[in-house]
Amino acid sequence: MSQPLASYDPAVDAPVHHHPVYDYDSGPPVDRGKFAIWVFLGTEIMFFTALIGTYIILRMGASEWPNPAHRLAVMITAGNTFILIVSSATVVAALNAIQRGDRQKFIKWWGLSILFGSFFVAVQMYEYWALLVQHEAYPKNDLFWSTFYVMTGFHGFHVIVGVIWMFCVWIAAMRGKYSAKNNVGIELAGLYWHFVDLVWVLLFTLVYLM
Repeated sequence: MSQPLASYDPAVDAPVHHHPVYDYDSGPPVDRGKFAIWVFLGTEIMFFTALIGTYIILRMGASEWPNPAHRLAVMITAGNTFILIVSSATVVAALNAIQRGDRQKFIKWWGLSILFGSFFVAVQMYEYWALLVQHEAYPKNDLFWSTFYVMTGFHGFHVIVGVIWMFCVWIAAMRGKYSAKNNVGIELAGLYWHFVDLVWVLLFTLVYLM
């Protein structure tokens, strides 16, 4: 007498198929926060690309363009640019410190980055005040001033956002939130800050030097 066939239950007996590349049992292949910040930075790159592209088209189409050295304090802004570049270096030093588990050095280097970023904003605000109040360089005067305030103003807003973000991270670190194994939030803020610095180097070259 033949043996009865065992019942087949698809929910139990079906073979388990794993993705050939990703092992979802060990978590997502990319940290969600890092993925989100790269998507955000991608949109910001498109925004600044459109802004810079429009500036180049307007400048090339203008019959004449004033020499930036005759209107702007190029040397002061060059020093301010150097401060912003140094702030990226201190951000890297701070991230390296927290990855080694040295919270005190992180707090020192990160606080210095905040100080440098705040200094950059203060100098830019002083530059605006001097141009608007002392020299009456209003955006409506000509195309040079219109494009100058739009480009530097939007970037200045991004710097302010970055300083606030880094300050919040700094406060959280002093409260013991971050460690050698938990520092993704610091890395995300650092990525944003490096982006802001890189964009400024490009804007400074286009607006102040060329």
